[in-house]
Amino acid sequence: MADSFPASRTDPIRSRYLDLVRRRQLYSGLTLTIFAVLMASGFGLANDRNAGGFLDGIGNIFAFPANVIEEAAAKIADMPANLLRFFPALVETVNIAAVSTLVGGTAGFALALLSTRGLAPWALAIPLFRRAMDVMRAVPEIVIALVLIYVLGGGPVPAMIAIAFHTAGALGKLFSEVNENADLKPVEGLASVGAGWAQRMWLGVVPQVAPNYLSYALLRFEINIRASAILGFVGAGGLGYELKNAMSWGQGRFDQAAAIFLLLFAAIVVFDQVSSHVRDRLTKGAAA
Repeated sequence: MADSFPASRTDPIRSRYLDLVRRRQLYSGLTLTIFAVLMASGFGLANDRNAGGFLDGIGNIFAFPANVIEEAAAKIADMPANLLRFFPALVETVNIAAVSTLVGGTAGFALALLSTRGLAPWALAIPLFRRAMDVMRAVPEIVIALVLIYVLGGGPVPAMIAIAFHTAGALGKLFSEVNENADLKPVEGLASVGAGWAQRMWLGVVPQVAPNYLSYALLRFEINIRASAILGFVGAGGLGYELKNAMSWGQGRFDQAAAIFLLLFAAIVVFDQVSSHVRDRLTKGAAA
């Protein structure tokens, strides 16, 4: 074997390979350096524009949590009453997340079928539906919610619409990727007996992809619970709105803020565990 490949023939290959490795390392180093410079300059600019400066105030980073814990501990007897008081707001937050997931998931299901190669009824319109989903994912929920609150006023409806809009783009993208892995033989068989497009999708594709669809929808539901709580800070109702009021009031209502934090944390943990269990059952057939 050594006689078949003398050093005179392998040296140029080895030299070329090492040259490519050194060039890649150089490019990687330059990219990392540029990224570090941009991060440093961006942090410096943000620190200069920030009131008081980040570095000057970093020593107070634990001041607010300490005040909340201190006041909550001093008023621990009021904690059960506060939890009951804000429980309806938690229900409202979960309802916003559930409705937005249902509406957004339904729209994402339709967009996914219309944007999947080999399944879409109008091949020329696939790029149009894909770009529409890109726009839906690109616009943050809080921007949509602010616009809708200006038009419709505060409440859960603007939050639901904003989250559903973003969810449609996100789930549409995920669903379309699942569709691309579906077996087309059932679809072709249904087409051979005269089934329409909707029948081919419902009977030939949906049974294959339904477990993954539900898994992604449950994952999105978890994300939407957090999103609905955040949108409450801009007047969209739910726990976020109550938390904003408690934090804005300041000292004297920190015990209420602590109760809201506990409710939100407990809800996220519970729904995370339940949805993880259901996703494992759907994708693996048994709990993890």
